[in-house]
Parts: sequence; structure tokens; C-alpha cells
Amino acid sequence: MNDLGFDKRPQDTRIVVAMSGGVDSSVTAALLKERGYDVVGVTLQLYDHGAAVSRKGACCAGQDIHDARNVAAEIGIPHYVLDYESKFRESVIDDFVDAYTRGETPIPCVRCNQTVKFRDLLGTARDLGAEALATGHYVRRDVAEGRARLKAAVDASKDQSYFLFATTQEQLDFLRFPLGGNDKTETRRLAERFNLPVADKPDSQDICFVPNGSYASVVTKFRPDAGKPGDIVHLDGTVLGRHDGVVNYTIGQRRGLGIGGRNQDGTTAGDNDPLYVVRIDPETNRVLVGPREALAVDEIRLTAVNWLGDTKLTEAPRPVKVKIRNTMAPVSASVRADALGDVIVRFDEPQYGVSAGQACVFYDGDTVLGGGWIQRQDMAAAA
Repeated sequence: MNDLGFDKRPQDTRIVVAMSGGVDSSVTAALLKERGYDVVGVTLQLYDHGAAVSRKGACCAGQDIHDARNVAAEIGIPHYVLDYESKFRESVIDDFVDAYTRGETPIPCVRCNQTVKFRDLLGTARDLGAEALATGHYVRRDVAEGRARLKAAVDASKDQSYFLFATTQEQLDFLRFPLGGNDKTETRRLAERFNLPVADKPDSQDICFVPNGSYASVVTKFRPDAGKPGDIVHLDGTVLGRHDGVVNYTIGQRRGLGIGGRNQDGTTAGDNDPLYVVRIDPETNRVLVGPREALAVDEIRLTAVNWLGDTKLTEAPRPVKVKIRNTMAPVSASVRADALGDVIVRFDEPQYGVSAGQACVFYDGDTVLGGGWIQRQDMAAAA
């Protein structure tokens, strides 16, 4: 673990650790305690865990709070559980539901980091007299010319920098990420060395507040109209079938459409000519499908851009690498500001499956320059 960059002795430096009950945040707390820091563990109760209590891979509720408390006791640090359910509902769950009803594909983990953790919890850490808030994210932070920078993790397979693009410069000054130089095997080994009760605990999967991975069930619980049946329509206007709610579809989806492909004469036919979801239109309650080439996008417009670069974005295109999904390798593009205050990203090569509501994150090598939220293409055109 790299030096955390404090002027004071570790024993005189208080660090609050966000403890989810998982192995990563638990090892983070244990490492800092071993280094001699004044560590305080904080766990957030974020949602009603009743629906997810029996499901493996949930976090921030039920068993996970119990696990975090046990880890804190094992390593000998004070531990607090804070009820953030109302904050989480307002900032994350409501936003998630609203985004799906707009025909977007949201990323609640980004919203959670952006609001509940790095806004609300960070403020709590300051109130507790902490010099920093540490998390178990696999991402790095360094300082160059007096400026904190956000960097991708050493282990590309675990890198979480995509989910932290909205971290502001002020927040980055206060945050620390001790695991950014580790791979998961090393973290597990450290958990065993510290004799942590979560050493063998599986990683969290899917979205924490979504029971059984069914996004649609959560959305329709809060917005029943999202499950309203409607037409599946080809781009040429032909109605090919029916859907059970636009919330069940995402841009680029091929499987599970129930319509097969199409022959040249317009009749449906197996998978010889596969069709993909190319647009979701909540206003007309239609799912539009077409061939793969209809998914190609040369340019996107972003809103609510967080820029961490050392020079301001202008109308002159700046070459960058970008990710429009966490799982993809960065691709070449250019980014520029426009007169309306939005940011335009133009890909060097067309990209497929670009979804409104997802994030586009900018990189210079392994340094995160920032990112923003992808607008619906029809909305961007209207703008």
C-alpha cells in the first residue's frame, strides 16, 4: 500500500473507512489499522433488505452489516452503522426507476458513489474529524504538481474507475483507495492473514437493491405503467410483435425478443437475420428493432460532465480514450465542449450498443479525465 500522503504521524491521523461488509473494504480497514492510523469504520444501511436477505451477493443490508461489525471487532476499531435509507431512496433508487421509465439504462453504482458515499458519507467523515475517507474500490489516486489525480487500478480486470468518473476534485483530495495497486488474489490473501471473518465471502453481484437480479420487478413496483404491454416495431414501421413493458429491454439486446429475424420479403424467420433493440420509445410505449448496423453511433452528446483534466475543455476537439461501458477496453475518440454547455464525443470508429443513461468516461492513458451521462439520441438531435 502506497503512502497516503499525510504530513502527520499515522497515529495522529484519523481515517474513516466505508465498510460494506465485503472483503475489499474489510481489508482496507485492516491495512490502515496495521499501518497505525486512527481508523473508524462506518457502514451504511441503504435499503430494506427484506427482499434480498436470502440472496447471496447483496450488500449494505442485513448480513453485510453484521459482517462489517464483526470485522471491526476483529481488528479492534470503533464501528458505526448509519441509516441512510431515505438518502439512498431519493438519490439512487428513485433515479434508477425514473431513468428506466425514460427509456434509459442507468448505472446506480455511479449515483451511489456520487451522492450517498462521496457527498453524504464524506461529509460525515469530516464531522468525525477525519483527514480522509477510504474505500475498497479498485482504483488509484496519486498527486502530480500538487493536484490529486484519479487513475485506473493496476489490475484491469478489477478496475472500477469507470464507476468513479463523477468524483469531484474536492472529493478526490479527501479520498484514499488503498487497494488500487492490488489484484483480488492479493486482497484475499491479506484477508486470511488478518484472520478476517469475510476472507472467503463471495464478491457482491448485480445491483444491491435488486432482488434476484430482476431490474424490471423493482421498476414496476414503483412505476406500474413501466410494465404496460406495447408493440415491438421494425425501423421500417412493421409491427413484429408485442412486449410486456419497455422496462424489460435495453439498447443492443438481441436475445429474448421473441420475434426471430426477418426475410427480405418482411416475413419473420428464425435467427438468419437477427434483429436488435435500437431504440426504446417510452412516449409511444414502443420497442424499435433493426439490423446490427442500425446500432452504429459516430457521435454522442453528454450532460452533467465532470471534468478532472488539468486544462479546460473547449470547442477544439481533444483526443482521448473513452469507455461507454465498464467492461469494454477504451477506444479512441475526441471530446469537445459546445456553445450549449454540453460535451460532444466523436468516436474514431463507430460504436455499437450505445445506451442513454450510461456513462462515457474519458482517459489519458490510465488517468481518468472525467466523464458524463449519455443522452438519448433523439433528445440530443432535438437539442
